Amino acid sequence: MAQLLSGTAVSAKVLERIAEETRTLPVQPTLAVIIVGDDPASRVYVNNKKKACAKAGFRSLEYALPAEAGQAALLGRIAALNADPSVHGILCQMPLPKSFGYDEQEVAQAISPEKDVDAFHPVNVGHIMLGEPLFQPCTPAGVLELLDDAGISLAGKHVAVVGRSNIVGKPMALLALHRHATVTVCHSRTADLAAVTRQADVLIVAVGRANFITADMIRDGAVVVDVGMNRLDSGKLCGDVDFAAAQAKASWITPVPGGVGPMTIAMLMRNTLTAAKASCGILGMK
Repeated sequence: MAQLLSGTAVSAKVLERIAEETRTLPVQPTLAVIIVGDDPASRVYVNNKKKACAKAGFRSLEYALPAEAGQAALLGRIAALNADPSVHGILCQMPLPKSFGYDEQEVAQAISPEKDVDAFHPVNVGHIMLGEPLFQPCTPAGVLELLDDAGISLAGKHVAVVGRSNIVGKPMALLALHRHATVTVCHSRTADLAAVTRQADVLIVAVGRANFITADMIRDGAVVVDVGMNRLDSGKLCGDVDFAAAQAKASWITPVPGGVGPMTIAMLMRNTLTAAKASCGILGMK
């Protein structure tokens, strides 16, 4: 029976460490969140980020724009926050409303790289590629923090990443490479996916399809990290991995919910702390 990689427990420890460091800073880290429209899932995510800010001792700012506000209004709000020295981190909650012509790539590029705590700006993506990031991409960094807490090293391991998104799959592969893993990135056109995943010492899944990975696709004793978050017709949340079956085969596994999700928010707080430290010239950032 696999041991649990609990994001709930590990994120609480991370936020406690961040709060301790925050108390020593000459500035209060400030995170500004922009939400456009009234998507219920986005509202839940924004509220969770505000709660994390409170635990970390940060100042939290929220700017809610109506769905019909338009690209120009959104870019104007970002420009104002870029120019505000009291704001250290800026994020725009995605996805943006699809029916009003928003350009998410333009929005990501509008946020100053020094305040881009989601690490979506091309400048920050380039630094991630080079292995010298100012900000770690939040979800992949959260995965690594979970593994570190459990004492699981990636050095010399075969890591299979299922999914190639710019938010999770690609940066996850890069961070694993920087940890000296041998990495295979799988996707919808991978031939005989199960043959690849069964070779993995560490299997990281981020495809957005409920129970997509079944037990027969997992190597005995593998570490399984489920980044997925799906809602079934019953209303129950589940991941991309058939948890009950996989738990009997893996050595470690993340639950859904309570696995990677809390870690993503904790890493967002860590990036905001880094941005605040950078703003006042403090070195030793991680």
